[in-house]
Amino acid sequence: MVTSKVIYKGELSTIATHIKSGTELITDAPIDNNGLGRSFSPTDLLATALGSCMVTIMGIRANESKLNIEGTAITITKVMGANPRKVSEVKVEFEIVDRGLTDLNRKVLEKAALTCPVALSLSESLKQTVSFCYTKAAD
Repeated sequence: MVTSKVIYKGELSTIATHIKSGTELITDAPIDNNGLGRSFSPTDLLATALGSCMVTIMGIRANESKLNIEGTAITITKVMGANPRKVSEVKVEFEIVDRGLTDLNRKVLEKAALTCPVALSLSESLKQTVSFCYTKAAD
């Protein structure tokens, strides 16, 4: 089944439609690559997909173990390389609200993140720098 349809709108911008849901998203070339930077660039989406996939798989593992990781925040930094121009590194920083996670729970969640489908699909030449910070839940 087709996943999405992308239409080039001109001015280095596209509109992508998710076939099953009809949800649309716009991309725009970044300012440092002749664009206007009005929205996510395709390489921003690549970096964002990595973090989103990681936390989704963590959520699946958390649900299986009846753990609550709601409110987990991720900061994603995309680093561009030159010659050739490509994403050379994606930094993914997790801030996980700790509601009584054991060391084993943490290991299971971290392994889930590091082995998500997007992480495993990216080239080995793309450096994935991932960190996990646990903060106590507010009372």
